[in-house]
Amino acid sequence: MAEGKALAPRRHNVLCALVADYIATHEPVGSKALVEKHRLGVSPATVRNDMADLEKEGYIYQPHTSAGRVPTEKGYREFVNHIATLQPLSEAQRNAIQTFLTEPLSVGDVMRRSVQLLSQITHHTAVAQVPSVARATLRHIELVPLSPMRILIVVIADSGMVEQHTIDIAEPFDSYVLETLRIKLNALCVGLESGAFAASLEDLVRATPTEQVGVVSAIIDALAQTLQPVYTQKLVVSGMSHLARSGPDFRGELSPIIEALEEQVALLRLFEESQHAPEGIHVTIGSENHHEALREVAVIASSYGGAQSRAQLGVIGPTRMDYARSMSAVRTVASYLSKILEPTVR
Repeated sequence: MAEGKALAPRRHNVLCALVADYIATHEPVGSKALVEKHRLGVSPATVRNDMADLEKEGYIYQPHTSAGRVPTEKGYREFVNHIATLQPLSEAQRNAIQTFLTEPLSVGDVMRRSVQLLSQITHHTAVAQVPSVARATLRHIELVPLSPMRILIVVIADSGMVEQHTIDIAEPFDSYVLETLRIKLNALCVGLESGAFAASLEDLVRATPTEQVGVVSAIIDALAQTLQPVYTQKLVVSGMSHLARSGPDFRGELSPIIEALEEQVALLRLFEESQHAPEGIHVTIGSENHHEALREVAVIASSYGGAQSRAQLGVIGPTRMDYARSMSAVRTVASYLSKILEPTVR
């Protein structure tokens, strides 16, 4: 986000104190409370003047029912841009994450556990994008006969990610043909980036005896489709009930927000925007979210994964969220996920 003219240090300190108090209490904050609670080093009158200036500049506003002030989106953005240190998770929380995520689990189970943990720690809705095997280095391909005319194709990446598809063949296949093809595929794929492997599949079809072309072509076509870069990726979501409990934080109805999350397209677009965040954590607040239904929420996202396959995870909640704590939780879970999914060095 482009930044405007920098706030004077004292005024910035007043704003940050006000934002922190409002996040904690959800009550409009007055100058007297700020002076009593924070060591601002100035009188209540000076704080009142600073608050009046902050209101003129659009950082805070005064609800009709209170003499106190609450932050605007601009105020939250100033606060987030200048968070010096993220609030560390407790030792118990870090141990829980490590224990919960390092048990021997499938990648799918790890993803589900990750969003559950993130939601429990932050008390917000947590979302994770499942990394695609289409961008990974391959470890193994398995062809499993399910019936005389049906085959299960399993693709395993170095990171442990798994893609599987069931295909139907137009004619019965010979188990010897299937086993021969499996051996050839694995000889080709081990340690190869999926895009390079996909490009070599046509040569395999051309070298296939005529009587086996039907079966081999069907399997190769299914593999090629699996290994194409995909943009309709899977999302795992946990903690939608936290949005319902945050109902009073939203001016409008919750249903458009929930529908946008269920559609997933809006989240995938948000994640696409956040994947190049230079600082590793990307925060969008209110109207910074391009999807109309998400203009009353804040989204904190981070990348995770190995060098060849990156994905996003994050939390979604009201703009009055504990940013320092939530950013720390997102970064910590992303870090653990990256370690789990990092390919084993051979």
